[in-house]
Amino acid sequence: MEWTSEICLWSTFFSLSAALLLLFALGRHKSHLGSMKLPPGPRGWPIVGNMFDLGAAPLHTLAGLGQKYGPIVQLRLGAVNTVVILSTEAATEFFKNHDLSFVNRTITEAMKSCCYDQGSLALAEYGPYWRMLRRLCAQELFVTGRLNETVDIRERCVDDMIRWIAEEAGNTGGVEVAHFVFLMSFNLLGNLIFSRDLLDPNSSEGAKFFRLTERVMQWGGKPNLADFFPSLRWLDPQGIRKKMERDLGGVLDIAAGFVKEHIENRRLGLGQENRKKNFLDVLLESKGDGKDEPAKISNRDLNILILEIFMAATDTTTSTIEWAMTELLCNPGSMSKVQDELARVVGRNRKVEERDIEELRYLQAVVKETLRLHPPIPFLVPRKALKDTNLMGYTIRKDTQVFMHVWAIGRDPASWDDPLCFKPERFLDSDIDYRGHNFQFMPFGAGRRMCAGVPLANRVLPLVLGSLLHCFDWVLAGNITPETMDMEERMGITLRKATPLKVLPKPHTV
Repeated sequence: MEWTSEICLWSTFFSLSAALLLLFALGRHKSHLGSMKLPPGPRGWPIVGNMFDLGAAPLHTLAGLGQKYGPIVQLRLGAVNTVVILSTEAATEFFKNHDLSFVNRTITEAMKSCCYDQGSLALAEYGPYWRMLRRLCAQELFVTGRLNETVDIRERCVDDMIRWIAEEAGNTGGVEVAHFVFLMSFNLLGNLIFSRDLLDPNSSEGAKFFRLTERVMQWGGKPNLADFFPSLRWLDPQGIRKKMERDLGGVLDIAAGFVKEHIENRRLGLGQENRKKNFLDVLLESKGDGKDEPAKISNRDLNILILEIFMAATDTTTSTIEWAMTELLCNPGSMSKVQDELARVVGRNRKVEERDIEELRYLQAVVKETLRLHPPIPFLVPRKALKDTNLMGYTIRKDTQVFMHVWAIGRDPASWDDPLCFKPERFLDSDIDYRGHNFQFMPFGAGRRMCAGVPLANRVLPLVLGSLLHCFDWVLAGNITPETMDMEERMGITLRKATPLKVLPKPHTV
């Protein structure tokens, strides 16, 4: 993240507008603040607050603040009050006793593009519309019965991914695993929502969607001066809102095209024979509860919701699998253990199936350990204080944005032995999982706004990773070794590997 350079480029602008912004800062309610016990934190500079303190890697800088200031740290990022939760104890208090006080989201300028925040399940204000979307996802897309009915779809999409990788390896040798995991995830969602595959490796539309999605994730996670200084919103000084409008508009157009095609096929009765109702059919037919929920979902919001499901599922799956493969290649002992388990449980004469996952305990531990070290959304989606709230003796002021630093909590030595080491064994004799009840391990969040897609992720991640490891032996491409592997992270909305993993797959006979 080019945090420091972005800020320095605009230092001249800051100096010209310093008088106005200083009046804004000094006009805060000082008499009221004097009666509060605010969380500790580094002393900020005039105007910019603690923005310069974050350095080039805010993820690591914020994690380090806990050692000096404790489990709850307060910062001022420009004009925005910010609190960072950095320990299991503070997270437990937050979710168990104050979840409702922080139930809404902080909405960035980038995510207001194309009215995305208004149609989004993840960003929508807590209320009737959010409850309707959550209910539809929980009861129609991620419910156990529906997931059990679609096992064959997931296994077929994974089979296609394995075939594509084998073909790519035969043509070029090196393979970027993330690209093929993305295509697999996209087709999986395509079948659950539209009842059909949408992309293949040679699809120009697929390549365009992949490229636009990457950029949307980049703009969504990029530090934006317009978020820190609301008076600059009209100026869009870094052009992030403009870029987001362009790229998010592009992927929304693609999603809208899929929806339009599906609606037209329904009208004409094409492909409807013996086909079970998919999630888009449910959305098109859905109605509110007759009380406070909207009568139906608008076309705009329907397109946004579908795009959100695609982006959330594909990007988090892609990130997690890429990091899991990276960690295993850097830890040959763990790689051997998981492949030995696959050989013992599955054997060499068939492929990995979803019914095998329960017996593949080490594989499940590898997935958990990857999510501990590399949570897809390291700060989760920022919360927003609805009112002044007392948290562990500190006052969190109304409208404060709250970062739940799950990346730091997952590496906290108070909660984990050897926290920086990749050790799947830590989960073998443990009942810790990622379903939102263990606050030292929350890659998908917790509380009311926890990710709705966890039941699907719980099936897809081990199936995909197990299939990759069972079908191929993997060798690092070029002159890369485990010791020289680039482990640098690239912050966007999700935490991706800065340098994509490129590997040489050698097929097993399955």
